[in-house]
Amino acid sequence: MPRILIAIWMTSFVVGAAELGWAAEPDKKAGAEPIQVAPTDWPWWRGPNRNGVAAADQTPPLKWSESENVLWRVPVIGRGHGAPTVVGEQVFLAVAEHEAEVQSVVCFDRRIGKEVWKTDIHRGGFEKKGNSKSSLASPTVACDGQRVFVNFLHDGAIYTTALGRDGKQLWQTKITDYVLHQGFGSSPAVYQSLVLVSADNKGTGVLAGLDRATGKIVWKQERPKLPNYTSPIVLTVAGRDQLFFTGCDLVASLDPLTGKKLWEVAGSTTECVTSTVTDGQLIFTSGGYPKNHMSAVKADGSGKLVWENTSRVYVPSMLVRDGYLYAVLDAGVATCWKSSTGEEVWKNRISGGAFSASPVLVGEHIFATSETGKTSIFKASPAGFDLVAENQLGDDVYATPTICGSRIYMRVAKQENGQRREWLYCLGQPESAKAGTR
Repeated sequence: MPRILIAIWMTSFVVGAAELGWAAEPDKKAGAEPIQVAPTDWPWWRGPNRNGVAAADQTPPLKWSESENVLWRVPVIGRGHGAPTVVGEQVFLAVAEHEAEVQSVVCFDRRIGKEVWKTDIHRGGFEKKGNSKSSLASPTVACDGQRVFVNFLHDGAIYTTALGRDGKQLWQTKITDYVLHQGFGSSPAVYQSLVLVSADNKGTGVLAGLDRATGKIVWKQERPKLPNYTSPIVLTVAGRDQLFFTGCDLVASLDPLTGKKLWEVAGSTTECVTSTVTDGQLIFTSGGYPKNHMSAVKADGSGKLVWENTSRVYVPSMLVRDGYLYAVLDAGVATCWKSSTGEEVWKNRISGGAFSASPVLVGEHIFATSETGKTSIFKASPAGFDLVAENQLGDDVYATPTICGSRIYMRVAKQENGQRREWLYCLGQPESAKAGTR
């Protein structure tokens, strides 16, 4: 399939042209080319539509193991919780080698898993504190088709770095000093000529838009001096593109190009992790400290609270499908609510223990992976919980799986000879290996 602008309206990948920067001519002022990725790519956190929903016409495997439906696997140096990013024939991962104190981006060949290049971004200055579930490579890499963007906490500050598709560093920008609390996991978001980044913390919280071509800060908004972990997310809601950001006891909407606040209301909680999702009119937020909280807020400028509850959806982000909201609570309970009212439709405990990875929706199937490496596949249906399959891979998993081109890319860790070792797996039906990825 030829490469196209992902802003084109596609079945199951309906993304507004304004959202992804599709333009007849590049932005001459900013110098950034149009974003060019394909419908078989997964170019940034939560996928092409920024909502955890993959193309519905895919046929990823529903069953796998160490030996079944494994197209390739490759060891990954160091540690990280960022999801795989897939663009063209490349797969990108952020990694952190704690003993050597090196933070890097690694690129693998999408077809066979061979390492293509590894670029070291930072050396030394590793933080020794933080939550045991965090890592120093928790953000997911973003790619605009020409450049690769990554956020790292390094030596008490947050930096955004851009690499070419060949791994050569193009620019690096310091966003702000950072006071570590639990960790840092905010992923960059690509929007038109900008890459959007955030760094909420107890010192100097910041939300900013950087020129994709140069790294120059185009706009910057100061944030409350509170710890928070959400990533900036751009969604088309109530007829316009809005940058949503939750946490620090606020729910905020900004113009993603200028950083101007469209509206902001008290809400959510102090510390949030999940990324906002929408049904086109309401946005759904969740937080987990100092209280458990979920809510639906109108995004028409009023910021009106429509409903709320006390479910603990702290780390795994939610999904929306056909008027219903689906989530896996941190404790491992799959739940369905009516999105307009918050009415609980059903809930069911799934095996695998606690969950940190976000679920991914493919057609009618939700793929949810636990911290122990068990992926439960169940139907996104208000009729009731319907378990389709369970699969085990790895025994220590925090990264969200990436599903594109009918393949599943999973970053997992295993205990081998008393040592934790990470692997990147590519799962797929044998026929998908013969057909190729495009």
